[in-house]
Amino acid sequence: MPLYIYKAVTEKGQVVRNRVEELSRFILLKKLKRNGLMPIKVTQIQRSSKINKSVKKQRKNVESNNSVLKSVREQQIAKNIASQNQTFAQKAKKVLFSDIKKITNRDIVIFTQDFYLLKKANFNNIHALSTIIETTENESFRAIIEDILLGVEAGESMYSTMEYYSGVFPPIYINMIRVGELSGSLTRALEQAVQYMDESSEMTRRLKSILIPNLIQFVALLALLFIGTLVAIPAIQNVFDQVGTQDQLPPITLWFKGVLEMIVKFWYIPTIIVLGTIIGIYIYIRTPDGKYRYHNFKYKMPIFGSLIYAIDFSRLIRAILLNLKNGMRIQEALETSKSITNNLVMLSLVEASINNILLGQSWIEPFEQSGLSTPMITEMLNIGMQTDLVEMMEKLLEYMEIDIDQIIQRIMKVLPQIVYLIVGILLIFVTVVVLVPLIQVYMGTWLFSAYL
Repeated sequence: MPLYIYKAVTEKGQVVRNRVEELSRFILLKKLKRNGLMPIKVTQIQRSSKINKSVKKQRKNVESNNSVLKSVREQQIAKNIASQNQTFAQKAKKVLFSDIKKITNRDIVIFTQDFYLLKKANFNNIHALSTIIETTENESFRAIIEDILLGVEAGESMYSTMEYYSGVFPPIYINMIRVGELSGSLTRALEQAVQYMDESSEMTRRLKSILIPNLIQFVALLALLFIGTLVAIPAIQNVFDQVGTQDQLPPITLWFKGVLEMIVKFWYIPTIIVLGTIIGIYIYIRTPDGKYRYHNFKYKMPIFGSLIYAIDFSRLIRAILLNLKNGMRIQEALETSKSITNNLVMLSLVEASINNILLGQSWIEPFEQSGLSTPMITEMLNIGMQTDLVEMMEKLLEYMEIDIDQIIQRIMKVLPQIVYLIVGILLIFVTVVVLVPLIQVYMGTWLFSAYL
């Protein structure tokens, strides 16, 4: 078994050096990553000069791979060591004025588009990644692409390195690349990934255009309500008391003022309740049962539930279609494609479909019984099983694209109305609690009561 000497850095920034036996350099690199070690250099050495006096010729890319790996890790190593003793002010200054560029969604979109075009031009993965590295401006992202290239050169799949950088690449994106590599349709998977990134960006932009202005208005009204009740209302009450008027503030104003005063006085009670509720929900959804219920709620929630399910199901069908076109059976296609989503409900439906196939039953039945898929979708799949499943899935995807677009249009019509309703109710409350007493003072009717 070959003997290697490696030099690596722990998560705490400590440099370690060791000599180990391993089957290959690639396996050793994977083990180091899995154990939380960041490799700096891995070198194969001879067991003994007596066994083989001639020095074995190194592989062409061994030294260059070590150099690339070292450059990939240097920034992260320095960051881990330096961040241990930083003060809050230093960390804030680093975030605000650092020259290191943050990896944005746009960087990933450009990378995916370039990679797709190069693959479409019949570039192999190594050639395509090498070309993209030369044109990538973001140094942090370039280092990650170099690490992906290193893995590909060592015989590793792209998606396995992307999983190591799960904080950069979205899980769904990684699973799309995984399905593409396993099914031998990486070019098609990249095209789908480009479409997914574009759709996600467009959806986020449209939602922000609706939510952000109304959210700012909501926060401004909420601030006006609190400040007006805690500052302006006591001032008006003092004026009434000083002149001896018999007029009283509106009952709802006095009630809300009392509520806010209690909250200010015993602020720790609502704070504990709110934090306790948030922590309790967070802990619960981390459990298997809580996580499943939360994912089920995402599919059944008002307004967005049908859209989330339709998008996840269309991605699943698209992944299955890729695998079927590459000669896989439906069982193998389902097994490979189930990682396209992280939703436990969808995963359980896929597992139930696979079990049905093993029992000689319909794999479409679990989706029918779930009540999440529309009758049209399941009927098209049933017809496809009796005729040509690949052709019917292509038609199904066309139908689902139209359906998803219609769902988005409905959401964009309903969402503003809901937001306006909430803001309108708050505005009425502000008017009754704060503005009515101010108008009462402005009109001066309380002076007649004080005079009498």
